Amino acid sequence: MMLLLLGRISLSCSLEIGLKVLKILHPRRKKAVSPSQKLPKKPSPRNHLKKRRLNLSQLLKKEEPKPASSAPVQSAPKATGSPHEQIGHRTESRVKMNRMRLRIAQRLKEAQNTAASLTTFNEVDMTNLLELRKTYKDQFEKKHGVKLGFMSAFCRASAIALQEIPAVNASIEGPNGGDTIVYRDYVDISVAVATPKGLVTPVVRNVQDMSFLDVERTIAELGTKARDNKVTIEDLTGGTFTISNGGVFGSLMGTPIINMPQTAILGMHGTKERPVAVNGKVEIRPMMYLALTYDHRLVDGREAVTFLVRVKEIIEDPRRLLLGL
Repeated sequence: MMLLLLGRISLSCSLEIGLKVLKILHPRRKKAVSPSQKLPKKPSPRNHLKKRRLNLSQLLKKEEPKPASSAPVQSAPKATGSPHEQIGHRTESRVKMNRMRLRIAQRLKEAQNTAASLTTFNEVDMTNLLELRKTYKDQFEKKHGVKLGFMSAFCRASAIALQEIPAVNASIEGPNGGDTIVYRDYVDISVAVATPKGLVTPVVRNVQDMSFLDVERTIAELGTKARDNKVTIEDLTGGTFTISNGGVFGSLMGTPIINMPQTAILGMHGTKERPVAVNGKVEIRPMMYLALTYDHRLVDGREAVTFLVRVKEIIEDPRRLLLGL
């Protein structure tokens, strides 16, 4: 009995082991899926992007605002090559520079590029010169037919100072910026005159030998020629020093540019009443600022300041001109 029971147990164990081996050797296959039961294909990125674009364009068309008015929109004016270009309500004009303005620009730029320019300033009390002019201007004009101005006094004062300090009346010549100094025993002063076409500087020659009348008459003649466009090349060349009077236009102070190949230029400015100390007291005096721009390659600061102080002394006391002091 026991043997029969043990035989059945061993038989059942062997059957279970056999079944497991069969499962391992012959696994169960999955059931085939019919075409109708297949999963739907995923949309391609390209088709998806096309659908997104269509949806976005339709949305923009729906939300596009209508124009406030039915008036047609004006297009911007096309740019033209005409000299007058309209920008809104403003205009621009382009005009070619005339030959005189081009020449002036060239010479001024040459002065900036060549000279070692430096400017020194001083102020002059015009009380005595104004009193002299006020007292004698009517008699002077009635007798000589020429107005008595300030230029004659400044030209004569500058001529005296230039002879005492010859470096300011000299010039530099030679190649490569110059290697030779030219000193002169005469004084030819270029006087700046404003004309409709630009600034010109006709020359008053031999000022060291002239009187007030000679200077005023010569300046009047040259000024008339310049304004009538009759000035010649000979009238504009050969100056050794220049005086510019910006005071006639109301200038208070400025730094004039050297008129090459000269070495210095004197700038006159407007006469303004200012409080100044006179003998320990404050008084209101007519004062003018003077500016001397000079070429530091030839003129030192000591010479430039001495020159300007000398002009100041003569202008503040015109009697020095009569006494040769």
